[in-house]
Amino acid sequence: MKRKFIFFIHIVIVLSLALSCSSQREHPFLKIGLHEEPKTLNIWLASDANSKRILSLIYQPLYLRDPDTFALIPWLAADQPEFHPDTISYTVRLRPAKWSDGSEVTSEDVAFTGNLIKELKIPRYYSIWKFITKIETPDKNTLIFYLSRPKAIFQDRTLTTMIVQKKEWSRVVEKAKKQKKPLRFLLNYKMDHPIGCGPFVLKEWQKGAYLYLKKNVYFFGKNKRINGRLIGPYVDDILFKIYATSDIAVLALKKGSIDMFWWGIQPGYLKNLQQNKNIKMFFNKKNAVYFMGFNVRKKPFDDVNLRRAIAVLIDKEFIISRILQGYGIRMDSIVPPANKYWFCPDVYCYGKGMNGEERIQKAYQILHNAGYSWDVPPIDKNGRVVPGKDLRTPDGRLMEQFTILTPPADYDPLRAMSGMMIQEWLRAMGMPAFAKPMAFGALLEQVKGQHEFDAFVLGYGSLSLDPDYLRNFFHSSNDKPRGWNMSGYKNKNFDRLADQSVSEMNPEIRKELIWKMQQIIMTDVPYIPLYNPILIEAVRKDTFSGWVNMVDGIGNIWSFCQVKPN
Repeated sequence: MKRKFIFFIHIVIVLSLALSCSSQREHPFLKIGLHEEPKTLNIWLASDANSKRILSLIYQPLYLRDPDTFALIPWLAADQPEFHPDTISYTVRLRPAKWSDGSEVTSEDVAFTGNLIKELKIPRYYSIWKFITKIETPDKNTLIFYLSRPKAIFQDRTLTTMIVQKKEWSRVVEKAKKQKKPLRFLLNYKMDHPIGCGPFVLKEWQKGAYLYLKKNVYFFGKNKRINGRLIGPYVDDILFKIYATSDIAVLALKKGSIDMFWWGIQPGYLKNLQQNKNIKMFFNKKNAVYFMGFNVRKKPFDDVNLRRAIAVLIDKEFIISRILQGYGIRMDSIVPPANKYWFCPDVYCYGKGMNGEERIQKAYQILHNAGYSWDVPPIDKNGRVVPGKDLRTPDGRLMEQFTILTPPADYDPLRAMSGMMIQEWLRAMGMPAFAKPMAFGALLEQVKGQHEFDAFVLGYGSLSLDPDYLRNFFHSSNDKPRGWNMSGYKNKNFDRLADQSVSEMNPEIRKELIWKMQQIIMTDVPYIPLYNPILIEAVRKDTFSGWVNMVDGIGNIWSFCQVKPN
């Protein structure tokens, strides 16, 4: 009881300091609300949004994306990489930088990071490093990367990997190598206070309550002009507060208990927030895709005609106007329209411009021509649309009940409600569809781990700007437990184009390949893209300013290096 009381007093003191410091210090606390607590501060394990958000302020890559043009900008690197075609190698030079413990960032740290990823085949990183045959470090500020063959993803993906300190992680790696399962040991290693070279460093983490970050006094970007922007950071401290629900977080924002809520605001809160003169709203496109996926490994969804008919039946405009309340974009390809260079506008847009009856008529035509039948057809003898009953597959058997898995409403109401609506549209055609909300972790295990599912509604909320994820999502080699190819899709022509796109160094030729890959996917529809929500964010404009707008919102490294107290 005494320990709990002391812990409570400790939290009160820290939060009181955060709330009162604006009158006591030149640089007040920046107070940010998080929807959920980070799962880990181990950079190799972190996959949830909030872990990656915290770590993005601590660890840094060689190159970043410009917020306006998406061009790669030297960050830890001093300048653009130099390509040597005769040796298929790149030379990268580092700018002077220090880790948060005051030691120097050197080429050895970068080489250690890459070699660690390759040696232990760390998931989510190995595929973008495995083609590196050798990393030379001729001096402390120079690296030479040798590639097995030209790779288009080297600059866009490999060189944007977060770099770790060799001194800190080499001890962990030595312990890992003594274990029966080194990778598992590395991923499960508890990292309490990571050493980074970013603008902030972790000072304290009280589980379930808050994270406290302080300015890194050794940050290499301080007072430097990078890509035309004068870099800070201009705040000394960031306090991340955990809120169980969006209701509580939005209330805290209105009261001024936090300066920003680092989570998408649901449209239902908009009117109330916009009435507050001290709150500023930001609306940004997301580089994301939310979709319905099928298990094409088994019946009935191994039939492309059934998948196409379902794609026609789904009313994306209804989802956007009613479920997203107008704050979303229709998706007809896996690559989002916001990623203008790589987005292919010339794909088949199922059901676009059709009303409800026209969708059913078109879907009926597709299925009827493919040999499907009904005990009660959805089109009667007079050509009128009626409720269909008991759809039969081409072999004459009644279609068995199938389940559409979705996240629960308290995790993502948009995907949960979309699943319910899709269920109703399919039932109108006589399909025995049932939407089933499931805890997110269990859903992923069933879909990605066990491959025991019929269909699902999921999404990727933060895609990379390089579209190599198309290859990862649909290449046949990734159809394996916990592999990226969740649907089990296989197409030899797609695999060939995907393999070619990885090595194509000419951006225009690579774009042609990426466009063809999108066209193939939208012809075969293992996934049906549904929508891309507009990211709505809110901040207190009476306390801080300087947030940087870009695709995926204001929660980016440029913002945290430029936001200033008013």
